[in-house]
Amino acid sequence: MSEIEEILKGSRVIAVVGLSPNPYRPSHEVARYLKENGYRIIPVNPTVEEVMGERSYPDLVSIPERVDVVDIFRRSEEVPPIVEEAIKIGAWAVWMQEGVVNEAAAARARQAGLMVVMDRCMLKEHERLLALENFSGKD
Repeated sequence: MSEIEEILKGSRVIAVVGLSPNPYRPSHEVARYLKENGYRIIPVNPTVEEVMGERSYPDLVSIPERVDVVDIFRRSEEVPPIVEEAIKIGAWAVWMQEGVVNEAAAARARQAGLMVVMDRCMLKEHERLLALENFSGKD
């Protein structure tokens, strides 16, 4: 099983860092899709109180429950402190969305034992896995 499959099949709670309340932003579209597909979404955005009916937190360390995956919608240079928080809270994976690349932060996360996906869209990867499973002749 690939790291992407392991993350998508094994996780239930996803903290979305940079989740916008604007339904036309990619972060909102991805989070809505994930929520509709059974994941618990926790918005992380210090500028809003709530997104998609979920309480928003200013940072990862403020979240009062276990987080499996930290999904990052921030500029690449803003990733290192987010990875440090992901390590601190005991997340088991960090996912940097399309266009988000920070090799040093990825190496730091891996060194701490986290799985890492970089420059990939969680929605597209989930859809791809669903298509593969449907194509695999299970019906």
